Amino acid sequence: QVRLVESGGGLVQAGGSLRLSCAASGSFSSINFMGWYRQAPDKERELVAVSTSGGVTNYADSVKGRFTVSRDNAKNTVSLQMNILKPEDTAVYYCYANIVTTYTGNYWGQGTQVTVSS
Repeated sequence: QVRLVESGGGLVQAGGSLRLSCAASGSFSSINFMGWYRQAPDKERELVAVSTSGGVTNYADSVKGRFTVSRDNAKNTVSLQMNILKPEDTAVYYCYANIVTTYTGNYWGQGTQVTVSS
């Protein structure tokens, strides 16, 4: 069974930094996309940043220049370095991966809370 396990998150003041990490485990052939989504209270889940296995990245406009997504394909991990955090970055952050097993499917981590105080 494929699992995504996140670590990191917490409470930080505006302007500060946090780093999220996520590791995929289980039996699978490969990982296509891997990255992060977030969901703030009363809002829909939205893409934050995602990376292909080749290192091509895509970011939400709201985080460009502040967040950096990075993958380690050998370790099946993805990280999100978040700098210059703003109160509007407060949300539950979910690790996401598009993984090939006997089929190709989308998998999610359990979510980790990031709270930015003003």
